[in-house]
Amino acid sequence: MPVPVEMALVGAGHRGYHAYGPFARHNPHLMRWVAVAEPDPGRRERFATEHGIPPERCFASWEDLLARPQLAEALVNCTMDRTHVPSTLAALAAGYHVLLEKPMAVTPVDCVRLVQAAECAGRILQICHVLRYTAFWGTLHEIIASGRLGRIITVEHRENVAWWHQAHSFVRGNWRNAEASAPMILAKCCHDMDILYWNLGTPVRRLSAFGGLSHFRRDQAPPGAPERCTDGCPAQNECPYYAPRLYLRADTSWPVNVIALDLSLESRLQALREGPYGRCVYHCDNTVVDHHVITMEFAGDATLTFAMHGHSHDNVRTMRYDGTRATLRANEGANEISIDDHLTGNREVITPAVGQGGHGGGDTGVMNAFVAALRGVGPTPLTNARASLESHLMAFAAEEARLEGTVIDMAAYRARIEREAQREL
Repeated sequence: MPVPVEMALVGAGHRGYHAYGPFARHNPHLMRWVAVAEPDPGRRERFATEHGIPPERCFASWEDLLARPQLAEALVNCTMDRTHVPSTLAALAAGYHVLLEKPMAVTPVDCVRLVQAAECAGRILQICHVLRYTAFWGTLHEIIASGRLGRIITVEHRENVAWWHQAHSFVRGNWRNAEASAPMILAKCCHDMDILYWNLGTPVRRLSAFGGLSHFRRDQAPPGAPERCTDGCPAQNECPYYAPRLYLRADTSWPVNVIALDLSLESRLQALREGPYGRCVYHCDNTVVDHHVITMEFAGDATLTFAMHGHSHDNVRTMRYDGTRATLRANEGANEISIDDHLTGNREVITPAVGQGGHGGGDTGVMNAFVAALRGVGPTPLTNARASLESHLMAFAAEEARLEGTVIDMAAYRARIEREAQREL
């Protein structure tokens, strides 16, 4: 019987603890956690206790872990965005294979550097583009690749971010400020860019973009709104973003479970009084957009419109692919794909299997693929760093196009980034 793959975890927050941590408990024959690095002592102890990691293999930083002789074959990197590059470069240099949370890096040059470093070190660097590993997106991809739709002419893809998700993650939360984390089109939508590149099978030729931060600003605040919802807001009965209503409810699943380790009512109330999630959404230090629209022309002449916004009633991706033989429409939330055949007029409705775990089974799928790659029994991971690079470049180019009000020639853009990366070698 194969020996379980040993892994170290860097970053035991929500993704590390809830998304990837349980894989070892459910699949002890495949892998086990043998070390953890996490600056928050409560999170570090929680993960270590759950997975039986001894104190001498628990570290307050990734630097401390990587200063030791190699402790495992592989490392899962769930640090914050701006820590990805130094921690991953150090892990690769230390001999680890790495599964890296998206986005890879917060600059296009650093993304290229990571790809080059992994290839030079001869190590696996796999990116957590978990959607590719779900039944829904896999089925969608197979339909398009089969040619059943004919030649794809135009695509509409929407990333409808629910109003509460926008407020939690991109106004109050860790990804609210582009200078501290990353632009929203990268942090949230490199998943979407990856899926579009995967499905269409060709690179983008040109793109343009528009968008901005229109609502979550001080000039949009209700009269008399304080800095914190807990300070007595006169608009609390009318405001959907009133923090006590969102976070002091009986259901303590995500996103409630990230505001405090202790999920008692008293602890959560204290977190709202003192922490970021109790702030008025109109008085935060957020700088990322709340709506972003991109138009793209692909090398195969297909045109595409992509819309991301944070004002949806539901947290769901929707899409439409029009080909020369059929039209495909899909709703990720409803787990439904429909195909209307142009010749017969018949409609087929497909309901893919629902996977276990977060992101429709994608969190489990990406771990399965990583373990298989480490064991040498699977194909090259769908989301190896080289394959995932294009989606990141698409996102960076879209942000540049939005800020500069220009059309980006992607061949010239890629060449520019490669030259800049070469200068940093």
